Amino acid sequence: MNDNLNNHKIVSKSEWIEARKALLKKEKEFTNLREQLSQQRRDLPWVSVDKQYVFEGPDGKQTLSELFDGRSQLVVYHFMFDPSWEAGCLHCSFWADNFNGIIVHLNHRDVTMIAISHAPYNKLAAYKKRMGWGFKWVSSFETDFNFDYNVSFTPEELGKKEAFYNFTTQDPFSSQREGVSVFYKDTKGQVFRTYSAYARGIDMLNVAYHYLDLVPKGRDEAGHEFPQYWVRRHNEYDKLDFNSWLPKSAYQ
Repeated sequence: MNDNLNNHKIVSKSEWIEARKALLKKEKEFTNLREQLSQQRRDLPWVSVDKQYVFEGPDGKQTLSELFDGRSQLVVYHFMFDPSWEAGCLHCSFWADNFNGIIVHLNHRDVTMIAISHAPYNKLAAYKKRMGWGFKWVSSFETDFNFDYNVSFTPEELGKKEAFYNFTTQDPFSSQREGVSVFYKDTKGQVFRTYSAYARGIDMLNVAYHYLDLVPKGRDEAGHEFPQYWVRRHNEYDKLDFNSWLPKSAYQ
């Protein structure tokens, strides 16, 4: 056990309140900074999406514009699922466990949220059923979408250990990587890319991590080459002995 837990400072209630008030001041400063950063994120310039993509999903073939489902804002989670895999990435599955309950709320704020993967739709549908999810999930298998948004990589890129991921050239470590992209559709029907984030940039989308950050042990991932060494699919914690193939450096 962490020695800080065995020998943690113990104080009176009044001393604890004073220490908590001091931390609250810093938390409020952080909240204000986060709000400023969120505004800067929204203030980023946009890029027009002029390339046509056709996806396959539960509603058949749909363009990117049609995926908005009548709303003006679209959030896409780039779910790691290589066409050769029989199951989706278990770490993306950890993130996806957060999706079902929030989508109805997003819909009422003019936001559609979906997942897109490079694997064929029949594999996505089977895995979605296995995991008990209800969110919309479509395949980009017959398009360049995943490659254009830098979450799928060619054999040549993997061989050279050089690909453009998280806005820099680096070793992608896998044929598929995680991310999120945001799109806006104006009244004329033109679609724009407004934001994308990858690697640690998607931490904010995982509610479980925010709760773990509150408890004494925190995420308790220090000292391991791969921080998410402990993550399993939600129905496999009692039966899966997992060793990740992504090193810690992949998630910086």
